[in-house]
Amino acid sequence: MINLVQNLETCWYLSPPWGKDIPSLQVSLLERVYVIPTKTFGYCCGVEWSDKGWKYEIATLHDDITVFGHEIIGTGNLQAVTPEKPVFRLGETVEFRFHGEGPPLRIIQGVQLINDTWFYCIEWMSPELSENGDEVFTSRDAIARVTDFDLERVRL
Repeated sequence: MINLVQNLETCWYLSPPWGKDIPSLQVSLLERVYVIPTKTFGYCCGVEWSDKGWKYEIATLHDDITVFGHEIIGTGNLQAVTPEKPVFRLGETVEFRFHGEGPPLRIIQGVQLINDTWFYCIEWMSPELSENGDEVFTSRDAIARVTDFDLERVRL
């Protein structure tokens, strides 16, 4: 007998939320950017997919702010002192070591540098269906930030 719930979860975790092709980024990780709303410069220290497109985490002199691509202008200059590059890339299929009851395969939906350590955004919880069956509910709590220790590269 086929476990339909597990098949649905597997398809959910492996279906990119952005559709077929991964949209290009406005700026690169660790690129110096100008943030239009705050009229300040900073460095892109993270990117994560949202319903409205890529959200960028910008480290400024005094704060970290989150903006969308149309709110920043890239300079093309990368941060001079950079930590090691991320182990995994956006859109890559990985195996989540601590997947619990669900299937282990996930897609990297974001990368963020926090305290000189790269964290990767993956969905750790599957969506919920409404009782009417006509809507799918997801929660921002379904996204986990994990380190490369929590993930393994999948050879397809």
